[in-house]
Amino acid sequence: MDLENQARIKELGEKYGPKELVVVLGSSDPDSAELAAETVTAGDPTYAGPLAGVPLGLPVYHILEPEIKEKIDPKVYEEQVAMMEMVLDVGALTGAVRKMREEHSQL
Repeated sequence: MDLENQARIKELGEKYGPKELVVVLGSSDPDSAELAAETVTAGDPTYAGPLAGVPLGLPVYHILEPEIKEKIDPKVYEEQVAMMEMVLDVGALTGAVRKMREEHSQL
């Protein structure tokens, strides 16, 4: 996650908190998804950005998780996400994000 996005998320996270803000990731790599999920929940583990040492505790999901998929218009999901779902390792992606959410989200 780049520094500019970390700064935006930090600002919004501090303004709204974990009860009013949800982060939805779309990473295609499980390691990247886990790193981004950890960054918005427990703080940037690389200590390179604005979220270094800032545990926002935000709830974080991957776009491929059932909880998110069911909230999206099926036509939009089909047009924008379904192809990803067919070619990516959905279990690894959603598992990596779920792990960080369960360990570090404040909800």
